[in-house]
Amino acid sequence: MDRCAGVAARLPESDRRDLALQALAGSEAVSALAARHGVSRKFIYQQTDKARVALDDAFLTAAPEDEVLFELTVTKTWLRQVIVALPLICHSSYRGVIEFPRDLLGVSVSLGTIHNLLQSAARQAGVINQAQDLSGIRVGLHDEIFQGSMPVLAGVCAASTYCYLLVAAEHRDADTWGVHLLDAASQGLKPDRTIADAGQGLRAGQKAAWGEIPCQGDVFHIQQQYDGLASTLSRLAKGARSRRQKLEDRIDRTGQRAANDELAVQLDLARHVEARAAGLARDIRTLTQWLSHDVLALAGPPLSTRQTLFDFIVEELANREPEDPRRIRPVRVALQNQRDNLLGFAGVLDEKLIAIAQTHEISLTIVREACILHRLPSISTAYWQGWDLLRTKTGDKFHVLFDAVRLALAQTPRSSSLVENLNSRLRNHFTLRRHLNDSYLSLLQFFLNHRRFMRSQRTERKGKSPRELMTGQAHPHWLTLLGLGPLQPQRA
Repeated sequence: MDRCAGVAARLPESDRRDLALQALAGSEAVSALAARHGVSRKFIYQQTDKARVALDDAFLTAAPEDEVLFELTVTKTWLRQVIVALPLICHSSYRGVIEFPRDLLGVSVSLGTIHNLLQSAARQAGVINQAQDLSGIRVGLHDEIFQGSMPVLAGVCAASTYCYLLVAAEHRDADTWGVHLLDAASQGLKPDRTIADAGQGLRAGQKAAWGEIPCQGDVFHIQQQYDGLASTLSRLAKGARSRRQKLEDRIDRTGQRAANDELAVQLDLARHVEARAAGLARDIRTLTQWLSHDVLALAGPPLSTRQTLFDFIVEELANREPEDPRRIRPVRVALQNQRDNLLGFAGVLDEKLIAIAQTHEISLTIVREACILHRLPSISTAYWQGWDLLRTKTGDKFHVLFDAVRLALAQTPRSSSLVENLNSRLRNHFTLRRHLNDSYLSLLQFFLNHRRFMRSQRTERKGKSPRELMTGQAHPHWLTLLGLGPLQPQRA
């Protein structure tokens, strides 16, 4: 043992390290290593423990959460940026803004400081909003959003999603709408058409402010209305069937079979009610499917054909109205009164298809076939059969034609759903506020127009703000535009 101790004491550090690594690797038994190097097994175990501790220190104590990723310079400019960004990006309350720097930075910020900074940002946002040229907007989408009982008038560009109108008003009558639309017109807003629901004040205000610029009907709202009717009648039919089945089960249990028995009479009545309810539900569902698929669908027949089909559907609804006037009449009247407005998009699309036919010297019938082809799912056999047939007819012009029709369809909106989307986004900001004022809405409008999309179903919007999409020109970060200084350099 003394001889082994002497050898171990004279063993260089590099050899000790190699011994420990060999023992850890398990490539050779510890007793064999001890015999070959003239040391004891205890000595090898000691070196192995040292190596294991060193490895643990290297790989375990430097946990990822303790790693210094980068250093941030906390300046007054950065704090001002954080105070403005938290309410807009994170929907934080003023108290939440106070809590963030207090808990994470040990910095105290007063409520008055937050209020004054946001008010200053709102004034700058208002200046930028008022200076924006709106002449590039071709289709406007209008709607009325409510915060409690207060209406908020909203207007959005259909192509870029730029919000050019966001104001709280005491009323939503024609005069109120007219005044705000005239203000927007002073910034160059003169769209070719607008899309809105059937609100009378909205439409009257636009007519008073903009004259003959057409206000077409919003397909989204009317679809919800007649789909709701079809679903309600389907539920009533299911209820009638359930009642009939329960009566049949009851009769089977009691054994009453005579025609004049009370339960038998009830069963005959239940069967009659079920048949009528099922027939009415089936007819209304068929009519609403025709309306969605053949009349109000974007890719469809010419305007004249749509008008004929529309009138037929309204007439058939009127024929069935006596069976359930309380539910059918509101839908029938809404469709009848809004026909020309709801089909306004079809006239616009017809003009675009005619222009495509003339530009590429292709028959309008073939252009219409390319339009109808877009109704089919691209994974269906019928789609590719139509695709091959159309390519045979058009030859070298096929791809140019198909792309032109696809673009025409994409640039022909039928609904004001983007305003509904704006509504859902604003709800997150309105939740913490009972009252709205012009400065807050002006700041929100600026933020929504200058914040870049992180994702979008339309790839051309990703990474760009609505203002950039509308103008085609880049702009600095929205915090910089508000005069809050440049952002800190991004970490590579």
